[in-house]
Amino acid sequence: MPGTISAHGLGGAKDLPIPSELAIAGAVAALVVSFTVLAVAWREPRYDPATSGRPAPAWLDRLVSSRALAVVARVAGMVFFLYVGAAAVFGKDTLVNPFLGTFYALLWVGIVPASLLLGRFFRAISPARTIAMLLAKVSGVPEGEGMRDYPERLGYWPAAAGLFAFVWLELVYPHSTDVGPVRLWCALYLAIMLIGSAVWGTRFLERADPFEVYSSLVAKLSVWGRRDGRLVLRSPLANLDTLVARPGLVAVVGVLFGSTAFDSFRESTPWLRAVQSMSVSRVLPDTLGLVVFSGGVIAILAVATMATGVTSDTPRRALPDLFAHSIVPIIVGYIAAHYLTFLFEYGQLVVIQLSDPFTRGDDYLRTGDLQVSYWISSHPTALAVVKVLAVVTGHVLGVVAAHDRAIKLLPRRHQLTGQLPLLVAMVAFTAGGLYLLFAA
Repeated sequence: MPGTISAHGLGGAKDLPIPSELAIAGAVAALVVSFTVLAVAWREPRYDPATSGRPAPAWLDRLVSSRALAVVARVAGMVFFLYVGAAAVFGKDTLVNPFLGTFYALLWVGIVPASLLLGRFFRAISPARTIAMLLAKVSGVPEGEGMRDYPERLGYWPAAAGLFAFVWLELVYPHSTDVGPVRLWCALYLAIMLIGSAVWGTRFLERADPFEVYSSLVAKLSVWGRRDGRLVLRSPLANLDTLVARPGLVAVVGVLFGSTAFDSFRESTPWLRAVQSMSVSRVLPDTLGLVVFSGGVIAILAVATMATGVTSDTPRRALPDLFAHSIVPIIVGYIAAHYLTFLFEYGQLVVIQLSDPFTRGDDYLRTGDLQVSYWISSHPTALAVVKVLAVVTGHVLGVVAAHDRAIKLLPRRHQLTGQLPLLVAMVAFTAGGLYLLFAA
């Protein structure tokens, strides 16, 4: 089996058979037209978490809410965790070790489609949450409680730090495809999650676990939601509107969006030339680049949302977190465009590798004889169209989400003019994202 597939996204796409100028111009036009239509036809808020959604069938609510299903999900997640953990500890330090592919492809990229389809997927199977629950049960601590209340001022800041630690490992650290460093990262992650949950309870995992927060954010674009404890079916944008703004949310979306953009930029010709001219290790310039891209998204979003008139009930400093939900569709669209080929093709290879976790010729899962299909790569035109549509759709949905939130928060005299800075930011994100997608 080939073992040289990179553990990162597939980066460059400048051979895609669509002119980048045409794609960017079309995307910008789509955003402007969308905003114009919304300004004319969408003058009252349409999303209300207290009333949106249609109750799911009673049998489905009982099934999803049942303890039996929760136990099955936790057992399945724990068994898979132990299986891959055995490969990490006892397997060979090679690229064909399925631990690496599971970590970078099935977990980091696969968490997006899984959360879109199933809702808060990672929360249901999280090994950290399962172990924390077992330890609490053994020690007699009430489920979910810790020694202290989680400080609300921390919000999602710990998750933002964890996400940055992951993308730094993936994109910057020169030995990111060695089993040892990745295994150490996972051990530290698990230790921090268990200690944090012991001190602050499972609320810590809701706000600090980078993978659970990531999954829960994406799950807001699924059709599954809750209202008064009842399972409901909502449109994705109505569900997205239920996302509660907390400190650090803008940092989370900044790291997710900025790191994906940097993953494209880091292999571009201008950046490679700049790094080579420095005559230093890539770690320092790549770290600075990652900080600049993530911080740039945060800064642009903060400036664009604060550059408007607000009511006395909404302090200006609260606006970035209140509008951060509108970046979630952009993140999903750009990740779908950037990692589509990687997940489809390398994901198949990982499934094959999982059958032989110790690289001894075993075939535990009976997947060892499967062959990787390169159908997507063999249809570049279709691939290019899907990538562009994913980016444009994400930005259009972001504009809709931001517009509905704006007419809720902003004074009537500023409801349209107040959105113009955010529209400019969306155009910049769209043009920059497509440029990196095509030119990297």
